[in-house]
Amino acid sequence: MATTDRATPRDRLLDAAAELSYRDGVSIGVEALCRAAGVSKRSMYQLFDSKDEMLAASLERRLPGYEARLTPGPGEAATPRERILYVFERLTSASAEPGYHGCPYLAALVELKDPAHAASRVARDAKERLKEAFRAQAELGGARDPGLLARQLMLVFDGASARSGAGVETLDDGLATATATTLLDAAGVG
Repeated sequence: MATTDRATPRDRLLDAAAELSYRDGVSIGVEALCRAAGVSKRSMYQLFDSKDEMLAASLERRLPGYEARLTPGPGEAATPRERILYVFERLTSASAEPGYHGCPYLAALVELKDPAHAASRVARDAKERLKEAFRAQAELGGARDPGLLARQLMLVFDGASARSGAGVETLDDGLATATATTLLDAAGVG
């Protein structure tokens, strides 16, 4: 893991938590996190009450970048349908990158299993925000039932992300986008 001398110990810990928990899972030990960040355990516990708190802060910190990658820029997707499909196109692109392990928020939810865990709450909020973005676009696009369509799109997104991240499925054939297109057609989103 690359760290800079200018990064604060807090930033280095959050970067290490993001990288290691995504690559190795949230059960990564405190010693490994501190070693990767170049920060003592004492310093870590001065900055965070617990590893759980640090993990939650790490997930929260990376949320704006995660959402930005799934949001089209000006001129990239004009219609609600295009904005929804853009998310699946980005998922397809991300899944082809080396080191892709699926959605970090879904992975945290699945691995932690405790809905009261601080990181689970952050991850669940991230997934709800994506579902709400799908719902809002579905409504703008004239979907018969925007809430149902948003839930269906989440199933495709999370399923494709998990299967691709686990190396069970590749998305390079456009499967996730084609599946989302079928759902949009069925829901009346033009």
